[in-house]
Amino acid sequence: MPLRLPPLSSLRFFEAAARHLSFKLAAAELNVTPSAVSHGIVGLEQALGVELFVREPRGLSLTPEGKQYLPYISEAFALIAIGTQRLPDRRANRTIAVSCAPTLAMRWFVPRLARFRDSWPNVNVTVDTSRRLMGFPADGFDFALRLSRGPVAGASCDRLFGERLVPVCSPAYLDTLTASSTGSADGACVAQPDLSRATLIHVDTASADWQVWLDGAGYTGIDASRSLHFDTVQLALEAAAGGLGIAIGRLPLADADLAAGTLVAASDRIVVAEPAYWLVSAHAADARPDLLAFRQWLLAEAVLVEPVTSATE
Repeated sequence: MPLRLPPLSSLRFFEAAARHLSFKLAAAELNVTPSAVSHGIVGLEQALGVELFVREPRGLSLTPEGKQYLPYISEAFALIAIGTQRLPDRRANRTIAVSCAPTLAMRWFVPRLARFRDSWPNVNVTVDTSRRLMGFPADGFDFALRLSRGPVAGASCDRLFGERLVPVCSPAYLDTLTASSTGSADGACVAQPDLSRATLIHVDTASADWQVWLDGAGYTGIDASRSLHFDTVQLALEAAAGGLGIAIGRLPLADADLAAGTLVAASDRIVVAEPAYWLVSAHAADARPDLLAFRQWLLAEAVLVEPVTSATE
Protein backbone atom coordinates (compact mmCIF):
# COMPACT_ATOMS: atom_id res chain seq x y z
CA MET A 1 0.00 0.00 0.00
CA PRO A 2 1.57 3.34 -1.03
CA LEU A 3 2.43 5.89 1.61
CA ARG A 4 0.05 8.84 1.89
CA LEU A 5 2.05 12.07 1.62
CA PRO A 6 1.02 15.67 2.23
CA PRO A 7 0.71 17.87 -0.89
CA LEU A 8 4.14 18.65 -2.32
CA SER A 9 3.27 22.34 -2.75
CA SER A 10 2.44 22.67 0.95
CA LEU A 11 5.70 21.01 1.91
CA ARG A 12 7.60 23.47 -0.31
CA PHE A 13 5.80 26.36 1.41
CA PHE A 14 6.71 24.95 4.83
CA GLU A 15 10.37 24.35 4.01
CA ALA A 16 10.88 27.84 2.56
CA ALA A 17 8.96 29.60 5.36
CA ALA A 18 10.85 27.63 8.02
CA ARG A 19 14.18 28.50 6.41
CA HIS A 20 13.38 32.23 6.21
CA LEU A 21 11.03 32.38 9.23
CA SER A 22 8.91 34.60 7.02
CA PHE A 23 5.89 33.96 4.80
CA LYS A 24 6.77 37.05 2.76
CA LEU A 25 10.33 35.92 1.98
CA ALA A 26 9.17 32.38 1.26
CA ALA A 27 6.58 33.76 -1.17
CA ALA A 28 9.20 35.86 -2.95
CA GLU A 29 11.47 32.81 -3.33
CA LEU A 30 8.67 30.62 -4.70
CA ASN A 31 7.10 33.38 -6.82
CA VAL A 32 3.69 33.19 -5.14
CA THR A 33 1.78 35.49 -2.82
CA PRO A 34 2.30 35.51 0.98
CA SER A 35 -1.38 34.63 1.29
CA ALA A 36 -0.84 31.47 -0.77
CA VAL A 37 2.03 30.44 1.49
CA SER A 38 0.00 31.12 4.62
CA HIS A 39 -3.05 29.20 3.38
CA GLY A 40 -0.89 26.31 2.17
CA ILE A 41 0.77 25.95 5.56
CA VAL A 42 -2.58 26.13 7.37
CA GLY A 43 -3.79 23.30 5.16
CA LEU A 44 -0.63 21.31 5.93
CA GLU A 45 -1.07 21.85 9.67
CA GLN A 46 -4.68 20.66 9.46
CA ALA A 47 -3.66 17.58 7.48
CA LEU A 48 -0.90 16.73 9.99
CA GLY A 49 -2.95 17.61 13.05
CA VAL A 50 -0.16 19.76 14.57
CA GLU A 51 0.88 23.40 14.48
CA LEU A 52 4.21 23.99 12.78
CA PHE A 53 4.65 27.72 13.44
CA VAL A 54 4.11 30.13 16.28
CA ARG A 55 2.61 33.26 14.71
CA GLU A 56 3.35 36.36 16.75
CA PRO A 57 3.33 40.10 15.94
CA ARG A 58 7.12 40.20 15.99
CA GLY A 59 7.46 37.32 13.54
CA LEU A 60 7.40 33.57 13.00
CA SER A 61 9.08 30.83 14.97
CA LEU A 62 8.90 27.07 14.73
CA THR A 63 7.01 25.01 17.24
CA PRO A 64 8.78 21.95 18.67
CA GLU A 65 6.85 19.86 16.14
CA GLY A 66 7.97 22.17 13.33
CA LYS A 67 11.62 21.91 14.42
CA GLN A 68 11.32 18.11 14.46
CA TYR A 69 9.65 17.98 11.02
CA LEU A 70 11.92 20.44 9.15
CA PRO A 71 15.12 18.29 8.82
CA TYR A 72 13.15 15.48 7.19
CA ILE A 73 11.53 17.79 4.64
CA SER A 74 14.80 19.64 3.91
CA GLU A 75 16.65 16.38 3.37
CA ALA A 76 13.86 15.02 1.15
CA PHE A 77 13.99 18.06 -1.14
CA ALA A 78 17.79 17.93 -1.23
CA LEU A 79 17.72 14.27 -2.26
CA ILE A 80 15.14 14.98 -4.97
CA ALA A 81 17.31 17.81 -6.34
CA ILE A 82 20.48 15.69 -6.25
CA GLY A 83 18.78 12.70 -7.85
CA THR A 84 17.41 14.92 -10.63
CA GLN A 85 20.81 16.49 -11.22
CA ARG A 86 22.47 13.10 -11.46
CA LEU A 87 20.13 11.58 -14.04
CA PRO A 88 22.45 10.21 -16.76
CA ASP A 89 20.35 11.57 -19.66
CA ARG A 90 19.79 15.03 -18.22
CA ARG A 91 20.69 17.61 -20.87
CA ALA A 92 21.27 20.65 -18.65
CA ASN A 93 24.77 21.81 -17.79
CA ARG A 94 26.30 19.89 -14.92
CA THR A 95 27.28 21.46 -11.63
CA ILE A 96 29.91 20.08 -9.26
CA ALA A 97 29.54 21.33 -5.70
CA VAL A 98 32.76 21.38 -3.64
CA SER A 99 33.24 22.17 0.02
CA CYS A 100 36.75 23.36 0.84
CA ALA A 101 38.44 25.14 3.75
CA PRO A 102 39.02 28.85 2.94
CA THR A 103 42.82 28.91 2.89
CA LEU A 104 43.14 25.67 0.93
CA ALA A 105 40.60 26.98 -1.57
CA MET A 106 42.39 30.30 -2.00
CA ARG A 107 45.96 29.07 -2.04
CA TRP A 108 45.81 25.64 -3.70
CA PHE A 109 42.47 24.59 -5.16
CA VAL A 110 41.20 27.68 -7.01
CA PRO A 111 44.55 28.53 -8.70
CA ARG A 112 44.46 25.07 -10.32
CA LEU A 113 40.76 24.99 -11.20
CA ALA A 114 41.29 26.53 -14.66
CA ARG A 115 43.00 23.33 -15.79
CA PHE A 116 39.86 21.32 -15.06
CA ARG A 117 37.68 23.93 -16.75
CA ASP A 118 39.84 23.72 -19.87
CA SER A 119 38.88 20.05 -20.25
CA TRP A 120 35.28 20.37 -19.04
CA PRO A 121 34.13 23.90 -20.03
CA ASN A 122 30.42 23.06 -19.77
CA VAL A 123 30.66 21.85 -16.18
CA ASN A 124 29.89 24.49 -13.57
CA VAL A 125 31.78 24.35 -10.26
CA THR A 126 30.55 25.89 -7.03
CA VAL A 127 32.89 26.25 -4.05
CA ASP A 128 31.65 26.62 -0.47
CA THR A 129 34.25 27.60 2.16
CA SER A 130 32.17 27.20 5.31
CA ARG A 131 33.70 24.90 7.92
CA ARG A 132 30.50 23.10 8.85
CA LEU A 133 30.33 19.33 8.88
CA MET A 134 28.23 17.83 6.13
CA GLY A 135 26.70 14.59 5.06
CA PHE A 136 26.64 13.01 1.62
CA PRO A 137 24.45 13.36 -0.34
CA ALA A 138 21.89 15.14 1.81
CA ASP A 139 23.77 18.44 2.01
CA GLY A 140 24.01 18.73 -1.76
CA PHE A 141 27.81 18.56 -2.09
CA ASP A 142 29.64 16.22 -4.43
CA PHE A 143 33.09 16.58 -2.87
CA ALA A 144 34.74 17.99 0.23
CA LEU A 145 38.43 18.72 0.76
CA ARG A 146 39.21 18.14 4.40
CA LEU A 147 42.26 18.14 6.68
CA SER A 148 42.13 14.95 8.72
CA ARG A 149 44.37 12.40 10.45
CA GLY A 150 42.70 9.60 8.50
CA PRO A 151 39.80 8.67 6.22
CA VAL A 152 36.40 10.14 7.06
CA ALA A 153 33.91 7.50 8.18
CA GLY A 154 30.88 6.90 6.01
CA ALA A 155 32.31 8.35 2.79
CA SER A 156 34.73 7.58 -0.01
CA CYS A 157 38.15 9.10 0.76
CA ASP A 158 41.34 9.64 -1.23
CA ARG A 159 44.47 11.05 0.38
CA LEU A 160 45.68 14.13 -1.50
CA PHE A 161 48.86 15.29 0.26
CA GLY A 162 50.33 16.06 3.66
CA GLU A 163 51.75 19.31 4.96
CA ARG A 164 55.17 20.46 6.14
CA LEU A 165 55.49 23.11 8.81
CA VAL A 166 58.08 25.90 8.79
CA PRO A 167 58.07 29.28 10.58
CA VAL A 168 57.75 32.18 8.14
CA CYS A 169 57.87 35.97 8.37
CA SER A 170 58.62 39.03 6.28
CA PRO A 171 62.24 39.64 5.21
CA ALA A 172 62.30 42.87 7.24
CA TYR A 173 61.02 41.14 10.39
CA LEU A 174 63.63 38.40 10.00
CA ASP A 175 66.34 41.10 9.96
CA THR A 176 65.18 42.32 13.38
CA LEU A 177 65.72 38.83 14.82
CA THR A 178 69.08 38.20 13.23
CA ALA A 179 72.17 38.09 15.42
CA SER A 180 75.72 37.49 14.27
CA SER A 181 77.48 34.36 15.38
CA THR A 182 80.51 32.38 14.32
CA GLY A 183 78.67 29.23 13.39
CA SER A 184 80.57 28.17 10.28
CA ALA A 185 83.63 25.97 10.15
CA ASP A 186 85.89 28.76 8.84
CA GLY A 187 84.82 31.21 11.55
CA ALA A 188 82.81 33.44 9.21
CA CYS A 189 79.77 35.22 10.61
CA VAL A 190 76.51 33.40 10.03
CA ALA A 191 73.16 35.17 10.47
CA GLN A 192 70.98 33.24 12.90
CA PRO A 193 67.48 34.45 13.78
CA ASP A 194 66.79 34.62 17.52
CA LEU A 195 63.30 33.12 17.71
CA SER A 196 63.14 33.71 21.46
CA ARG A 197 62.57 37.41 20.73
CA ALA A 198 59.84 36.84 18.16
CA THR A 199 56.11 37.44 18.39
CA LEU A 200 54.48 34.13 17.55
CA ILE A 201 51.39 34.30 15.34
CA HIS A 202 48.87 31.56 16.18
CA VAL A 203 45.84 30.23 14.31
CA ASP A 204 42.97 29.36 16.66
CA THR A 205 41.77 26.52 14.41
CA ALA A 206 45.29 25.06 14.24
CA SER A 207 46.44 25.84 17.76
CA ALA A 208 48.91 22.92 17.96
CA ASP A 209 51.01 23.99 14.95
CA TRP A 210 53.63 25.94 16.90
CA GLN A 211 54.11 23.23 19.51
CA VAL A 212 54.34 20.53 16.83
CA TRP A 213 57.04 22.50 15.05
CA LEU A 214 58.95 23.38 18.24
CA ASP A 215 58.94 19.75 19.39
CA GLY A 216 59.85 18.39 15.97
CA ALA A 217 62.61 20.96 15.39
CA GLY A 218 64.05 20.51 18.89
CA TYR A 219 63.62 24.14 19.96
CA THR A 220 63.41 25.03 23.66
CA GLY A 221 63.25 28.30 25.52
CA ILE A 222 60.68 29.88 23.19
CA ASP A 223 58.22 32.19 24.98
CA ALA A 224 54.85 31.34 23.42
CA SER A 225 53.06 33.99 25.51
CA ARG A 226 54.29 36.77 23.21
CA SER A 227 51.67 36.10 20.60
CA LEU A 228 48.96 37.25 18.24
CA HIS A 229 45.92 35.10 17.42
CA PHE A 230 43.85 34.85 14.24
CA ASP A 231 41.03 32.55 13.21
CA THR A 232 42.34 31.55 9.76
CA VAL A 233 45.67 30.50 8.28
CA GLN A 234 45.20 33.13 5.58
CA LEU A 235 45.05 35.99 8.10
CA ALA A 236 48.04 34.61 10.00
CA LEU A 237 50.17 34.52 6.86
CA GLU A 238 49.06 38.03 5.89
CA ALA A 239 50.00 39.24 9.37
CA ALA A 240 53.41 37.62 9.03
CA ALA A 241 53.92 39.20 5.61
CA GLY A 242 53.00 42.55 7.19
CA GLY A 243 55.82 42.25 9.72
CA LEU A 244 53.73 41.51 12.81
CA GLY A 245 55.62 38.35 13.81
CA ILE A 246 56.31 34.77 12.78
CA ALA A 247 53.59 32.37 11.68
CA ILE A 248 53.76 28.66 10.99
CA GLY A 249 53.73 28.29 7.23
CA ARG A 250 52.03 25.18 5.91
CA LEU A 251 53.69 23.89 2.78
CA PRO A 252 52.46 23.79 0.04
CA LEU A 253 49.95 26.49 1.04
CA ALA A 254 52.72 29.03 1.64
CA ASP A 255 54.79 28.06 -1.42
CA ALA A 256 53.65 31.01 -3.55
CA ASP A 257 54.56 33.55 -0.83
CA LEU A 258 57.99 32.01 -0.35
CA ALA A 259 58.61 31.98 -4.10
CA ALA A 260 57.53 35.62 -4.38
CA GLY A 261 59.68 36.68 -1.42
CA THR A 262 56.83 38.22 0.57
CA LEU A 263 57.57 35.56 3.17
CA VAL A 264 60.87 33.92 4.05
CA ALA A 265 61.63 30.90 6.20
CA ALA A 266 62.74 31.86 9.71
CA SER A 267 64.40 28.47 10.17
CA ASP A 268 65.83 25.76 7.95
CA ARG A 269 64.07 23.10 10.03
CA ILE A 270 60.90 21.75 8.37
CA VAL A 271 58.64 19.39 10.30
CA VAL A 272 56.11 17.03 8.75
CA ALA A 273 52.57 17.44 10.11
CA GLU A 274 50.60 14.29 10.86
CA PRO A 275 47.22 15.32 9.34
CA ALA A 276 46.77 15.28 5.57
CA TYR A 277 44.29 16.67 3.06
CA TRP A 278 41.67 14.19 1.85
CA LEU A 279 39.19 14.25 -1.01
CA VAL A 280 35.89 13.12 0.49
CA SER A 281 32.84 12.17 -1.56
CA ALA A 282 29.73 10.02 -1.56
CA HIS A 283 30.34 6.38 -2.43
CA ALA A 284 28.37 6.77 -5.70
CA ALA A 285 30.15 9.94 -6.87
CA ASP A 286 31.86 8.16 -9.77
CA ALA A 287 28.51 7.36 -11.42
CA ARG A 288 28.64 10.64 -13.37
CA PRO A 289 31.42 11.08 -15.94
CA ASP A 290 32.08 14.68 -14.90
CA LEU A 291 32.43 13.72 -11.23
CA LEU A 292 34.79 10.88 -12.12
CA ALA A 293 36.85 13.27 -14.27
CA PHE A 294 36.96 15.84 -11.45
CA ARG A 295 38.18 13.24 -8.97
CA GLN A 296 40.87 11.97 -11.35
CA TRP A 297 41.99 15.52 -12.15
CA LEU A 298 42.29 16.50 -8.49
CA LEU A 299 44.25 13.36 -7.63
CA ALA A 300 46.61 14.11 -10.51
CA GLU A 301 47.10 17.66 -9.22
CA ALA A 302 47.87 16.30 -5.75
CA VAL A 303 50.62 14.07 -7.15
CA LEU A 304 52.46 17.24 -8.24
CA VAL A 305 52.85 18.29 -4.61
CA GLU A 306 56.36 17.30 -3.52
CA PRO A 307 56.08 14.17 -1.35
CA VAL A 308 57.30 14.19 2.21
CA THR A 309 59.50 11.29 3.27
CA SER A 310 60.88 12.23 6.69
CA ALA A 311 59.69 13.81 9.91
CA THR A 312 62.25 16.63 9.78
CA GLU A 313 63.96 17.92 6.64
